[in-house]
Amino acid sequence: MQIRVLLFAAAKQAAQTDSVSVEVADRATAADVLDALGLELPQLKPLLPSCRVAVDCCYVAEDVMVSSDSEIALIPPVSGG
Repeated sequence: MQIRVLLFAAAKQAAQTDSVSVEVADRATAADVLDALGLELPQLKPLLPSCRVAVDCCYVAEDVMVSSDSEIALIPPVSGG
């Protein structure tokens, strides 16, 4: 299935886009989405271990299932004051 992933902060800068679609198997998990992102956009690989995945506006563990109609976001670490 196709999953659209929103990208923010350093991930958006590295990918030079604010979203990307990746192909994952049916019954995919957040970890599967991260793997697909690394294959689709190798420039994101260094960031992925420190990123969080949000599904429908909630941070989730990597074993949470995703669906094609979920809003998925990749959130890298950010800092600010």
